[in-house]
Amino acid sequence: MAILKSYGVSLRESTLPFPRPNRPDNYKSRRNVKWRSPQAAVIPNFHLPMRSFEVKNRTSAEDIKSLRLITAIKTPYLPDGRFDLEAYDDLVNTQIENGAEGVIVGGTTGEGQLMSWDEHIMLIGHTVNCFGGSIKVIGNTGSNSTREAIHATEQGFAVGMHAALHINPYYGKTSLEGLVSHFDSVLPMGPTIIYNVPSRTGQDIPPRVINTVAQSPNLAGVKECVGNDRIEQYTGNGIVVWSGNDDQCHDARWSHGATGVISVTSNLVPGLMRELMFGGKNPSLNAKLLPLIDWLFQEPNPIGLNTALAQLGVVRPVFRLPYVPLPLAKRVEFVNLVKEIGRENFVGEKGVQVIDDDDFILVGRY
Repeated sequence: MAILKSYGVSLRESTLPFPRPNRPDNYKSRRNVKWRSPQAAVIPNFHLPMRSFEVKNRTSAEDIKSLRLITAIKTPYLPDGRFDLEAYDDLVNTQIENGAEGVIVGGTTGEGQLMSWDEHIMLIGHTVNCFGGSIKVIGNTGSNSTREAIHATEQGFAVGMHAALHINPYYGKTSLEGLVSHFDSVLPMGPTIIYNVPSRTGQDIPPRVINTVAQSPNLAGVKECVGNDRIEQYTGNGIVVWSGNDDQCHDARWSHGATGVISVTSNLVPGLMRELMFGGKNPSLNAKLLPLIDWLFQEPNPIGLNTALAQLGVVRPVFRLPYVPLPLAKRVEFVNLVKEIGRENFVGEKGVQVIDDDDFILVGRY
């Protein structure tokens, strides 16, 4: 008690007094004078963190526009469903070593839809802190709620992400004017990629919307999944586009003007995907990869990818529900695909294996 008492006294003694307002001599007699609160003492403190406007936009949209291979990175899990950051770091390191220029954190492939926003922002911040000097970190901070998209994007840039990925509002959807207002609400915060994938959102983002929001200097470009005709339409108007379809990305890059690809397949074969995006037209390599790409997307992404990475031994065979592994016959097919393409081209160092059904862990509460 004596220690606590003396500490309290020292606090009171060290507290700076608030400045008192100047009071006229007849103050007490002036009962109708409007009361004003005292002005708080302001003590300069030069070691405080930088304000948000000082760190925002440290990467320009032009820096993002030049990226040719961006990997939508997988999020691996521990048996209890929490993030396996050790495996995650190995995955990102492998992408860097094999020439990927950017990663999408918490996208569809990374299962951002199964994360709380706390998990989501933590993973973006972790990726920036560990790898932000070697690769561009693009955080998926999109939402079907404009309020959530604004808040998540503010947090994402506050923890240092280089750019944001924004989808159009799904499920509830909105009008075309609503789409423009939604994107206009987040574009001022920093470099932004708009993601158009009608198969998941139930609504196409038409060129009219993109051409309108392209007036913002922060629009880095569009991840387009509608097809190469749409890509060519945008690139002809000077809008940067990344193919969102791995099976079309070779032709999108070399025949339709796409800057590159935002890829799922590069989680597995980053070196080959880099060659596909950097090495010029290569129809033979493209044909070599198409069976693997077809296998990956037989079921909704990321079911195939999660199964494949577990079979390669680079992540634990843990699935957050509602995702479940591909059936046994498909797992056998993957082993054969790895042998045909060459195990040396895939991530990891362990031999590929067929995992038994009982070895997979399905987590519903995490």
